[in-house]
Amino acid sequence: MSEAMPAPAGLLRRRTVLLLVAGTFAIGVALAKEPPLVAAASDLKFALEEIAADFRAAKGADVRLVFGSSGNFARQIRQGAPFSLFLSADEAFVLGLARDGWARDAGVLYAVGRIAVAAAPDSPIAVDSRLDGIAAALAEGRLERFAIANPEHAPYGLRAKEALVYRGLWSELEPRLVYGENIAQTTQFVVSGSVPAGIVALSLALAPPLAGKLRYAAIPAEWHEPLNQRMALLRHAGPMAEAFYAWLQSERARAVFRRYGFLLPGESH
Repeated sequence: MSEAMPAPAGLLRRRTVLLLVAGTFAIGVALAKEPPLVAAASDLKFALEEIAADFRAAKGADVRLVFGSSGNFARQIRQGAPFSLFLSADEAFVLGLARDGWARDAGVLYAVGRIAVAAAPDSPIAVDSRLDGIAAALAEGRLERFAIANPEHAPYGLRAKEALVYRGLWSELEPRLVYGENIAQTTQFVVSGSVPAGIVALSLALAPPLAGKLRYAAIPAEWHEPLNQRMALLRHAGPMAEAFYAWLQSERARAVFRRYGFLLPGESH
């Protein structure tokens, strides 16, 4: 009985190359079918989930939403995180990524955010737009803790700090501050009663899941720098991310943003 002849070395090499190419193609096809990963500032949680659901119903396509602080996302993107689209609460992060080649271009302004002072319904702290209730509670020694997002990397925290400085309350409040990692966590601190009051995103205070869980008042926009919120496609974005990016600029999406208290590009206060 004769033994099988071994395949020539050249043929083995060609088979290996073909297998590698086929494997790479299969991985590429699988990745192409994965919904694009969207990094979004946490003030967008409820509004963007609603917009994504509308997109899914209309287009039969999905996206994966990840919420967090804009500064942390910008750092992760620079470290190679596989996001396709970035919606920042501060346009400076998007403009920086575009300048350094991490985004396709400077993107577009999609909304202007608002901040609000808030307290749980059973909190003894009075809530008003000019923060008179906060000032009174401080003067009377009734306010031991106050929540804002971390101003080091959360745009809503930085704007909260600016508003408190403008009102003349920062120096007295600073030792009492409890910092949320992002504005969503800060809002949870207030809703849960972990802190008597804090500054949150108006968009979160208006969210239906929080109805009846917060007393709130919008803080004058003139007290802080504008929360210009910008989005951009990142350099490896594919067709589905492009489609969602376009959807976010549609009138249907703008109507949702408007309902959550955002000011929109091209519209007056």
